[in-house]
Amino acid sequence: MKTMDKIYTEDPCLGTRKLVTVLERDHGLKMNRKRIQRLRRSMGLETIWCQPRRMRTSCPDTTHRKYPYLLRGFVSRHADQVWASDITYIPMGQGHAYLCAVMDWHTRYVLGWAISNTMDAALVHEALDMARCNCGNLPEIFNTDQGSQFTSPQWTGRLEKLGIRVSMDGKGRWMDNVFVERLWRSLKHEEVYLKSYCTVGEARTGMGRWIERYNTWRPHAELGNRTPAKAYQEERENKRTAA
Repeated sequence: MKTMDKIYTEDPCLGTRKLVTVLERDHGLKMNRKRIQRLRRSMGLETIWCQPRRMRTSCPDTTHRKYPYLLRGFVSRHADQVWASDITYIPMGQGHAYLCAVMDWHTRYVLGWAISNTMDAALVHEALDMARCNCGNLPEIFNTDQGSQFTSPQWTGRLEKLGIRVSMDGKGRWMDNVFVERLWRSLKHEEVYLKSYCTVGEARTGMGRWIERYNTWRPHAELGNRTPAKAYQEERENKRTAA
């Protein structure tokens, strides 16, 4: 599963047939396609390609309302205009966990995050709670994918009660949430794959340290070589001054 997650991070477009070949050729792991399909379902991974709904390996809850994608052609101009969230699989020495993060689109600042060994709705609410506690603000738009955690009435109802417009990626459109996808890639290559966490507690400590460094130390060319934390603080100060 750890090897498949590495491959998925590098190329999310490989299907299970090609994975059978790549796993045996490059990693000496010989397994049949059915086992790969079963493991990928438990990891929450889905090949990115244009496909009919009946062939999707993981479908959102059909009873939940789906919201339109509001960010096509959209240009974020200040902090707290758009927040985005996603969930990713985290391999460990024994077992695995899931990480949810909330990011400010304009500054790439990770506002809140949560980790759990179950991928349920409580995970996304915990990450949002941390984001609200850390910054004290709310976004105008909140973008997610169409996973059942984000389409649940408890989640969308909470956002709407807070006066937030709900936006959701199109099916198979990982580029709709590209900034969070880039965060996952960096986090996994620079932290997760270099460590072998034994417990969720160890994973929480290690990734918490990495996210803090990402926010407060790493310069971003798109932000004028500012760190996400500095860009976020300056954007909020500018907004207050303009008001």
